[in-house]
Amino acid sequence: MEDDAGVIGRSVGEPEVFAVIFDRHARLLHRYLARRLGRDLADDALAETFLAAFRRRDRYDLARPDARPWLYGIATNVVAGCRRGEVREYRLLRAVGPQAAAEAHDEHVAARVSAQARGPELGAALAALAEGDRDVVLLTATEGLSYEEVAEALDIPVGTVRSRLNRARRKLRAALGSDSEEVSVHG
Repeated sequence: MEDDAGVIGRSVGEPEVFAVIFDRHARLLHRYLARRLGRDLADDALAETFLAAFRRRDRYDLARPDARPWLYGIATNVVAGCRRGEVREYRLLRAVGPQAAAEAHDEHVAARVSAQARGPELGAALAALAEGDRDVVLLTATEGLSYEEVAEALDIPVGTVRSRLNRARRKLRAALGSDSEEVSVHG
C-alpha cells in the first residue's frame, strides 16, 4: 500500500488521487473535530480541513510518510478559528453536563462513564486552560498522538509539547482534585 506521502505527491499531478487521503483519515479527523466543536460544526470543519490540505498538498513534506500529524495541525487551526464556540461548548458542558460521545458505543466505555460523572467539572477545567495547553491535551488524550506528532501538528518543539502537557495536567488535577486518576493524560 502506498504511504500518504506517495499519494499526496501523485495528487499534485492527479488531483483526484487526493481522495485516498480523505478516505484514510476523515473518520479520525471528524471524531477529533466533533469533540472540539460539536457534531453540528464538525462536518463543515472537516470539509474546511481537507480543502486547506488539498490546496497545500504541493507544499507537503514528502519525507513524512504519515499525513496524520499534518492533517491534525490543519484541523487544529480550523478549530482555532472557531475557538469562541469551543469555549462556549465547554461552559455549556459545565452547566448542563456531558453530551453523548461522538465515538462508537464500544470504544472506551469505562473511560466515558468516569468522564460523564465528572463531565461538568472536566468541561470547566478544559475551558480554563490556555488554548495551546488545551490543544496539546486533546491531541494526546483524545486522539492518541505522540509528543512528536503533536509537535509536528502544531509546529512547535517537542519540549514545548511536554511542558504544555505537564502544565495542563497540573491544572486539571488541581481543578478536579489531586487524587483524580481520570486526569491522567497519556504520555
